[in-house]
Amino acid sequence: MKKIALLCLTLCFLACGASKTVRESKKTIKGNWTLASVKSSAIGDLKITLLNDAEKTCFENSTWQFIPNNNTGTYTLLGMNCSLDQRYFSFTIDEVNEDTGLYNFLLKPTNEKGKSETNAGFRLELTSLSENSMQWQQIVTLDGKPITITMNFIKI
Repeated sequence: MKKIALLCLTLCFLACGASKTVRESKKTIKGNWTLASVKSSAIGDLKITLLNDAEKTCFENSTWQFIPNNNTGTYTLLGMNCSLDQRYFSFTIDEVNEDTGLYNFLLKPTNEKGKSETNAGFRLELTSLSENSMQWQQIVTLDGKPITITMNFIKI
Protein backbone atom coordinates (compact mmCIF):
# COMPACT_ATOMS: atom_id res chain seq x y z
CA MET A 1 0.00 0.00 0.00
CA LYS A 2 2.83 2.40 0.87
CA LYS A 3 4.51 1.66 -2.46
CA ILE A 4 1.31 2.49 -4.36
CA ALA A 5 0.85 5.75 -2.47
CA LEU A 6 4.48 6.71 -3.10
CA LEU A 7 4.13 5.87 -6.80
CA CYS A 8 0.97 7.98 -7.09
CA LEU A 9 2.62 10.90 -5.33
CA THR A 10 5.68 10.68 -7.59
CA LEU A 11 3.53 10.57 -10.72
CA CYS A 12 1.56 13.59 -9.49
CA PHE A 13 4.77 15.61 -9.06
CA LEU A 14 6.04 14.59 -12.49
CA ALA A 15 2.72 15.39 -14.17
CA CYS A 16 2.32 18.77 -12.52
CA GLY A 17 5.89 20.01 -13.09
CA ALA A 18 6.49 23.74 -13.09
CA SER A 19 3.54 26.09 -13.23
CA LYS A 20 2.47 27.66 -16.50
CA THR A 21 3.89 31.01 -15.37
CA VAL A 22 7.34 29.53 -14.66
CA ARG A 23 7.32 27.62 -17.99
CA GLU A 24 6.48 30.85 -19.85
CA SER A 25 9.23 32.69 -17.95
CA LYS A 26 11.76 30.08 -19.02
CA LYS A 27 10.72 30.57 -22.65
CA THR A 28 11.14 34.33 -22.27
CA ILE A 29 14.52 34.15 -20.55
CA LYS A 30 15.95 31.80 -23.19
CA GLY A 31 18.67 33.38 -25.30
CA ASN A 32 21.33 36.06 -25.12
CA TRP A 33 21.25 39.10 -22.86
CA THR A 34 23.46 42.06 -21.95
CA LEU A 35 23.68 43.23 -18.35
CA ALA A 36 23.19 46.91 -19.21
CA SER A 37 23.48 48.43 -15.74
CA VAL A 38 24.13 47.65 -12.09
CA LYS A 39 22.84 50.12 -9.52
CA SER A 40 22.65 50.19 -5.75
CA SER A 41 20.37 52.00 -3.36
CA ALA A 42 23.36 53.06 -1.25
CA ILE A 43 24.53 56.66 -1.32
CA GLY A 44 27.97 57.18 -2.81
CA ASP A 45 30.19 55.10 -5.02
CA LEU A 46 30.66 51.73 -3.36
CA LYS A 47 33.02 48.99 -4.44
CA ILE A 48 30.49 46.23 -5.07
CA THR A 49 31.52 42.67 -5.92
CA LEU A 50 28.80 40.62 -7.59
CA LEU A 51 28.37 36.85 -7.35
CA ASN A 52 31.68 36.61 -5.43
CA ASP A 53 33.31 37.10 -8.80
CA ALA A 54 34.21 40.65 -9.84
CA GLU A 55 33.42 44.33 -9.34
CA LYS A 56 30.23 45.75 -10.77
CA THR A 57 32.14 47.65 -13.48
CA CYS A 58 33.20 44.28 -14.94
CA PHE A 59 29.60 43.10 -14.96
CA GLU A 60 28.23 46.16 -16.75
CA ASN A 61 27.78 45.31 -20.45
CA SER A 62 28.66 41.66 -19.79
CA THR A 63 27.02 39.08 -22.05
CA TRP A 64 24.79 36.30 -20.71
CA GLN A 65 23.24 33.22 -22.24
CA PHE A 66 20.37 31.30 -20.65
CA ILE A 67 19.55 27.74 -21.72
CA PRO A 68 16.31 26.85 -19.89
CA ASN A 69 15.86 23.30 -21.19
CA ASN A 70 18.69 22.23 -18.86
CA ASN A 71 18.69 25.28 -16.52
CA THR A 72 22.23 26.32 -17.38
CA GLY A 73 23.94 29.35 -18.80
CA THR A 74 27.12 31.30 -19.25
CA TYR A 75 28.34 34.85 -18.84
CA THR A 76 31.41 36.73 -19.96
CA LEU A 77 32.61 39.89 -18.23
CA LEU A 78 33.86 42.95 -20.09
CA GLY A 79 36.09 45.85 -19.19
CA MET A 80 39.68 46.64 -18.44
CA ASN A 81 41.30 44.65 -15.64
CA CYS A 82 38.47 42.08 -15.79
CA SER A 83 38.95 38.37 -16.38
CA LEU A 84 37.34 37.70 -19.76
CA ASP A 85 36.97 33.95 -19.17
CA GLN A 86 33.53 32.52 -19.77
CA ARG A 87 31.75 31.62 -16.53
CA TYR A 88 29.18 28.84 -16.17
CA PHE A 89 26.12 28.62 -13.95
CA SER A 90 22.93 26.73 -13.32
CA PHE A 91 19.73 28.53 -12.46
CA THR A 92 16.31 27.87 -11.07
CA ILE A 93 13.22 30.04 -11.24
CA ASP A 94 11.00 29.43 -8.21
CA GLU A 95 7.55 30.91 -8.29
CA VAL A 96 6.72 33.14 -5.34
CA ASN A 97 3.30 34.44 -6.26
CA GLU A 98 1.58 33.60 -9.55
CA ASP A 99 -0.76 36.61 -9.24
CA THR A 100 2.02 39.20 -8.90
CA GLY A 101 4.49 37.43 -11.16
CA LEU A 102 7.41 37.82 -8.71
CA TYR A 103 9.93 35.02 -8.52
CA ASN A 104 12.95 33.89 -6.62
CA PHE A 105 15.85 33.26 -8.94
CA LEU A 106 18.67 31.01 -7.77
CA LEU A 107 21.96 31.27 -9.66
CA LYS A 108 24.69 28.77 -8.81
CA PRO A 109 28.20 29.14 -10.29
CA THR A 110 29.49 25.89 -11.81
CA ASN A 111 32.35 24.64 -13.90
CA GLU A 112 32.12 23.86 -17.62
CA LYS A 113 30.64 20.43 -16.85
CA GLY A 114 27.91 21.87 -14.61
CA LYS A 115 29.49 20.89 -11.30
CA SER A 116 29.58 23.32 -8.38
CA GLU A 117 32.66 23.32 -6.16
CA THR A 118 30.82 24.72 -3.14
CA ASN A 119 27.18 23.92 -4.00
CA ALA A 120 26.45 27.52 -2.97
CA GLY A 121 24.35 29.92 -4.97
CA PHE A 122 22.91 33.39 -4.97
CA ARG A 123 19.23 34.06 -4.37
CA LEU A 124 17.97 37.01 -6.36
CA GLU A 125 14.51 38.36 -7.00
CA LEU A 126 13.40 38.36 -10.62
CA THR A 127 11.37 41.56 -10.42
CA SER A 128 10.69 42.12 -14.12
CA LEU A 129 10.80 39.95 -17.23
CA SER A 130 9.61 40.76 -20.74
CA GLU A 131 10.63 39.79 -24.26
CA ASN A 132 13.23 42.60 -24.30
CA SER A 133 14.24 43.31 -20.70
CA MET A 134 14.80 41.65 -17.37
CA GLN A 135 15.56 42.98 -13.89
CA TRP A 136 17.07 41.24 -10.88
CA GLN A 137 17.31 42.62 -7.38
CA GLN A 138 19.37 41.43 -4.46
CA ILE A 139 19.23 42.77 -0.93
CA VAL A 140 22.55 42.75 0.90
CA THR A 141 23.62 44.18 4.23
CA LEU A 142 26.15 46.98 4.51
CA ASP A 143 27.09 48.23 8.00
CA GLY A 144 23.99 46.53 9.38
CA LYS A 145 21.65 48.24 6.92
CA PRO A 146 20.00 46.65 3.88
CA ILE A 147 20.83 47.97 0.43
CA THR A 148 19.30 46.84 -2.85
CA ILE A 149 21.43 46.00 -5.85
CA THR A 150 19.49 46.20 -9.11
CA MET A 151 20.71 44.53 -12.30
CA ASN A 152 19.03 45.53 -15.58
CA PHE A 153 19.35 43.27 -18.62
CA ILE A 154 18.49 43.87 -22.28
CA LYS A 155 17.88 41.01 -24.71
CA ILE A 156 20.27 40.92 -27.64
